[in-house]
Amino acid sequence: MIKKVLCLLLVVMMVTGCSKYSEKSIVKDINKKFDKSSAYKLEGDLEITNNDDVYNYEISASFKKDNFYRIELTNKANSHTQVILKNTSGVYILTPSLNKSFKFQSDWPYSNSQIYLLNALINDINKDEDRKFTKEEDGYSFITKVNYPNNKNLSKQKIELNDNLKIKKVTVYDKNGVICMKMNFNKIDYTPNFKKDYFDLNTIMDEKENNVVEKETGNFEEAIYPLFLPSGTKLVDEEKIKVDNGDRVIMTFDGEKPFLLVEESAMTMDEFTIIPTYGEPYRLMDSLGVMTDNSLSWESNGIEYYLVSDVLNQEELIEIAQSIYSLPTMK
Repeated sequence: MIKKVLCLLLVVMMVTGCSKYSEKSIVKDINKKFDKSSAYKLEGDLEITNNDDVYNYEISASFKKDNFYRIELTNKANSHTQVILKNTSGVYILTPSLNKSFKFQSDWPYSNSQIYLLNALINDINKDEDRKFTKEEDGYSFITKVNYPNNKNLSKQKIELNDNLKIKKVTVYDKNGVICMKMNFNKIDYTPNFKKDYFDLNTIMDEKENNVVEKETGNFEEAIYPLFLPSGTKLVDEEKIKVDNGDRVIMTFDGEKPFLLVEESAMTMDEFTIIPTYGEPYRLMDSLGVMTDNSLSWESNGIEYYLVSDVLNQEELIEIAQSIYSLPTMK
């Protein structure tokens, strides 16, 4: 009987002790690994879901101390590539197909959560005292709060690590537990070798311009109307005018929450152009855009959009903008 009890205790000890790491040691280890590294480069796949619409990106994210970032997002549906760049000169959104870039004076990416940046994910783990830790079958996971100021509906994320404590997957959920974003990390290199000009704006544009097959410009036959309107708001005026690069449509919405929506054929610049702007980079479904306190601008499928209002908040602007992507020919 004593032998059976001892055997049982031995089995229990083996099972409970098989975990290589505790929660505390994992947090310490991943912080140590990042602090020791002066750079990283990762590759992965990002999936964003908005109601029934799903957008898939190939992601390449690079970081070098101090404050150098280069994130390339390629839409798998149309191979459209944009780049977020941060260097000593500022923060940029590069659109090689249009030969132009927006320039920001911004603290990006430190102002909110970032699903494809290791330091942002580690920071979310460190800051959340109520995080939940789980030993998984093939690794470990943390559930933490997220900080997306422009989308307060996003509430938590599950960060999954393999047995070697490399992040392998992140899933972001809304308040109802619905999956809104998924990021699968295919490769993480903590000792990358970057060329001297890897984070240089003009070098990146030259490199990407050589790979652009077709310029994203052209006329659009019909205005694209938002399917979502704030209560008590309606379209009261629409004007279509010819411009040098195609067409421009100006739509005025009036009522309790008025706003203006401008749609214009995207124009490829003859020379590389940098456009200074106020605001922050914002990822809007299939494109990177510019978000300010009262406006949102972005480019998609050869059309540039500008949405502005004196009364709508950022979340309402985003909700209207996202509704433009569905059934575009319906008014």
